Amino acid sequence: MFPAQRPRRLRASAALRDLVAETDLSASRLIAPLFVAEGRDEPRPILSLPGHSQHTLDSLRYEVEALGRAGVGAVILFGVPETKDETGSGAWDPEGVVQVALARLRADVGDDLVVMADLCLDEYTSHGHCGVLDARGVVDNDATLELYARVALAQAEAGAHVVAPSGMMDGQVGAIRTALDGAGFSDVAILAYSAKYASALYGPFREAVAVEIAGGGDRRGYQQDPRNRREALLEARADVDQGADMVMVKPAIAYLDVLSDLRGALEVPVLAYQVSGEYAMIKAAEERGWIDGRAVALELLTAIRRAGADAILTYFARELAGAVS
Repeated sequence: MFPAQRPRRLRASAALRDLVAETDLSASRLIAPLFVAEGRDEPRPILSLPGHSQHTLDSLRYEVEALGRAGVGAVILFGVPETKDETGSGAWDPEGVVQVALARLRADVGDDLVVMADLCLDEYTSHGHCGVLDARGVVDNDATLELYARVALAQAEAGAHVVAPSGMMDGQVGAIRTALDGAGFSDVAILAYSAKYASALYGPFREAVAVEIAGGGDRRGYQQDPRNRREALLEARADVDQGADMVMVKPAIAYLDVLSDLRGALEVPVLAYQVSGEYAMIKAAEERGWIDGRAVALELLTAIRRAGADAILTYFARELAGAVS
C-alpha cells in the first residue's frame, strides 16, 4: 500500500511536479516552419494554417526577429516561387526566393538562431514531385541526386546553417555531403527527413507552398508506407552512414513508435515534425470550442518530446514559446 502512494505524494504541488518531471519542453527545442513567397508585396494568410502566412522577404525578417526574441531555437524555410518548371530550377537559383531570404536572415541573426532550409524540388517543379521525372513519368532517383547537390550548394552559399533534404531519394544524404565537403562547406549540417511517411496529414502544407501533384498522383513510390515500422530504422541508419548529422520522423503524433525506435537505436539527434494537418486539426477543434487548443498543443508536444524527440518542428513555435521557456 505505502509504495503505491509515493508517486501521488510527488504530485502534491506544482513545484514538486516540476522538480521530478521526466520530460522538459523549452522554446529552444522548437523549430518554426516558415514560408517565403516570391514577388509578393504583402503577406498572404494561409487559410488552412491559421496564424501563418506566405511571407514577403520583409515580413519574414520581422517574423524571425520575433521568434528569436521568444527564444525559439531555429527556423526552417520553404519557398513559394513565382514560376515553376520541369526540373525545379528555382530551387538552386542563386536569386531564388529561399537563397535571397537565407542571405538576409544570416545578415540579421548571424549565429544567434539556427537557420535551416528545406531541400527538395516539389515546391519548384511544375508536376509537384520531389524529383525530376523520367520518360515514364516516374521520379528518376539518380538524376534527382545531382540536382539536390546543386540545391545544397546554393543554400550553403546563401548562409544556411543546416540543409534538410526531404525528398526521400535513396542516397540523397551521401550526394549532398559529398557536394558540400567538396566545395568547402563541411561546417554545414544535414538534417535528413529519414522517416517521412506518405501521410494524409500534409494537406494544409501543400496549400501553403502551392503544390499540386500532376494527374492526381501521390508520392507513395518514394515516401514510406504508414503500415511499416522497421524500415524507418533502415532508412535512418543509411542516412547516418552517409553523413547525416540529424534525422527526422514526419509526421509526429501518429509515429511515436517510430520516433522511440530511432531514439533508442541512434546516437545522432532525432527530430520530429508536427505537421500541418496535426496543427490544423487542433486549431479547427479549438475554433468550434470542442477543446482547449493551447492545452492540447502543449500535451502533444510534450508527448513528442517524451517519445524521444530532441527538437520539434511545429507551427505552434511562436504561439507557445512563452509557455514553455
